[in-house]
Amino acid sequence: MGEFERELTGALARDRPDVVHAHFWMSGMAATGAGAALGIPVFQTFHALGSVKRRFQGLADTSPPERQRIEPSVALASDKVVATSGEERDELVGWGVRPERVAVVPCGVDTGRFTPDGAGARRGTRPRLLSLGRLVRRKGIDTVVMALAGVPDAELLVVGGPRPEQVSGDPEIARLRTAARRTGVDDRVRFLGCVDRDEVPELIRSSDVSVNVPWYEPFGISTVESMACGVPVVASRVGGHRDTVLHGETGLLVPARSPGRLAGAVRRLLARPDTRRAFSEAAGRRARELYSWSEVARATEQCYRSLTAGAVLPRAPEHDRVTERTAATAVGGDEY
Repeated sequence: MGEFERELTGALARDRPDVVHAHFWMSGMAATGAGAALGIPVFQTFHALGSVKRRFQGLADTSPPERQRIEPSVALASDKVVATSGEERDELVGWGVRPERVAVVPCGVDTGRFTPDGAGARRGTRPRLLSLGRLVRRKGIDTVVMALAGVPDAELLVVGGPRPEQVSGDPEIARLRTAARRTGVDDRVRFLGCVDRDEVPELIRSSDVSVNVPWYEPFGISTVESMACGVPVVASRVGGHRDTVLHGETGLLVPARSPGRLAGAVRRLLARPDTRRAFSEAAGRRARELYSWSEVARATEQCYRSLTAGAVLPRAPEHDRVTERTAATAVGGDEY
């Protein structure tokens, strides 16, 4: 990381940007040092906080132990931290970061691709539930499988994980299939594995309810993708879901790791077509207004301009493309 910081400092000195925006904690180590050396404002987005990961995952957290010490120091050394949710902002303030130095800018989705308009994937007559996302334990897919016993006749599509030809040998899918057999729902659960990105909107639109109930979730992209497609969501009341899903307006929030509560929420939605339609319309509007890439770009640029001489751009009507630009260098990558 010291070598990374030296190389970054040299690169920034040769082609000086207005701001540096680091993504993930290790990139922040390099960016805060380089920014301090050159007097360039540094913005930091963590995408996931080590303290929160350790709290929820315990020994399953594979982060190096020094992350717990370094990450707060990166936050305190940054000129502004760009959090992706209100829950993350609260955690940062608890570390001692002043509230005015934390801005909340959510992650975005392609609302041109993820839209209610268009075809849905082929399906039968059963009500269809969809679980979309990475196939890791914290995503709570076993909770969805167990809840299916309380939702008679519904089928569950699990999308994510290995490539389709590798599904039969995947250990996590084997664990979930065992749970489905023990619960008596194995004939109603299908594991599709990883699907082509172009197929995802059609799969979402073919579903009656999208179910995302992780017990730890920094943001929750797949939840917003479902909202953008106009599909009602039942999500766990954690992390970014507390911001994205308006309980009783765009979907329903339930406690994590609660198959009974989840089954009850899904049953209520499936039994009330008018409620599903209302949620669908409200979810689509919310996704377009708050989580389109044009709106995320506008909000991010507003953060940049708060520490530079440029005037803040007005909110783009109908999410028009921002035409003025602030030169920025982005460092690092996301963790999902």
